Amino acid sequence: MTPIYSFDDLKRDVADGRIDTIIAAQVDMQGRLMGKRFQAEYFVESAYKETHSCNYLLATDIEMETISGYKATSWEQGYGDYTMKPDLSTLRKLPWLEGTALVLCDVLDHHTHAEVPHSPRAILKAQVKRLEAMGMSAFMATELEFFLFDQTYDQARESGYRNLKLASGYNEDYHIFQTTKEEEVMRAIRTGLQGAGIPVENSKGEASAGQEEINVRYADALTMADRHVIIKNAAKEIAWGKGKAITFLAKWNYAAAGSSSHIHQSLWSADGSEPLFFDKDGEHGMSELMKHYIAGLLAHAGEITYFLAPYINSYKRFMAGTFAPTKAVWSKDNRTAGYRLCGEASKGIRIECRVGGSDLNPYLAMAALIAAGIDGIEKKMALEPAFVGDAYGGKDIREIPKTLRDAVDLMNGSELLRSAFGSDVIDHYVRAGQWEQEEYDRRVTDWEVARGFERV
Repeated sequence: MTPIYSFDDLKRDVADGRIDTIIAAQVDMQGRLMGKRFQAEYFVESAYKETHSCNYLLATDIEMETISGYKATSWEQGYGDYTMKPDLSTLRKLPWLEGTALVLCDVLDHHTHAEVPHSPRAILKAQVKRLEAMGMSAFMATELEFFLFDQTYDQARESGYRNLKLASGYNEDYHIFQTTKEEEVMRAIRTGLQGAGIPVENSKGEASAGQEEINVRYADALTMADRHVIIKNAAKEIAWGKGKAITFLAKWNYAAAGSSSHIHQSLWSADGSEPLFFDKDGEHGMSELMKHYIAGLLAHAGEITYFLAPYINSYKRFMAGTFAPTKAVWSKDNRTAGYRLCGEASKGIRIECRVGGSDLNPYLAMAALIAAGIDGIEKKMALEPAFVGDAYGGKDIREIPKTLRDAVDLMNGSELLRSAFGSDVIDHYVRAGQWEQEEYDRRVTDWEVARGFERV
């Protein structure tokens, strides 16, 4: 990976006083950045080699509560350290934070210095290595959708997240005048990311009031996952700095569209020069390799859904007529299908997975998709005919799991995922999914109170 901002560049900027703070961050199970802010002089002297973090960071829920039942991490084991190893190829300046640079870290066992197998970056790197051994590389792009509010995070929390004020009063999909009103935030996000070495293509209004989308250029899978987590963190930081709030919740309001993270994917030669999904003589320009890959995605669609939809809320997004899919079928340029063929009959041919929400962890999602695709290639799976028509109304076709509980059960029983990721890794994420379900089942909801307060 070519450095965006070299270590030598950093040392010069530190010596000249242009950079005084380095954020060293790992990615947690939820896809968030966790780490430390270093005084720049200390980082370039010593901490660039390694630092440490508590191993509970890869064993919490979204509220950062410690969870029982993990084999890798527990109170009994004392919650010791992991080693955070900065990947200096990810080093970059952050234009939206004064005098600050960021580096992403791999997570290593404190004693053996081997990568922690259930850390998200390690999971994706393992699947990328499998492709490399096959003489291939994966290119990915993630589209990120989110809602923008004319309130601060503190104001939203103090209101109990009720009666929130959206940045727009109407559907703003592709709407230039409405997005002009939001340009103070969105321009800062675009230019900030561009300045941080993330090549931005565009932003646009999405299909609900206050809904936005940001698109950046495709890259190899690991680079794209790194970009994805930085984009989410940057968008929230930039919005916060302007007195606004952003949510990547997959379904923040029943009446609003859900927020997705569509993942475009294609396979290329190891050096990235030859598009292996393209065959000018093939149906729609699809190579046999591409057909096998998509067949693998469909064969394992249920098993990999957890890594595309990891929370209770994720499944509320899957609603007919909302541009979120309900069926795991493939179709040609059809936004009702879970998997859409794009770039037909061109070198840019690719498959777009429309299942994932904006709440997914990109490393886990991409790793699961690659593992399913590899299985299709290795077994030369035959691709079913493309679905034609409205997939929402399709009968007797493969459905996306309807609940988190169903998705966790399918993941738990997946021979593919246990073989590709390792049983300890799958058990770790099964426990994470089970905890989300258990917490939901225990909680008293507003709906229960309103329904039964005077009636039982």
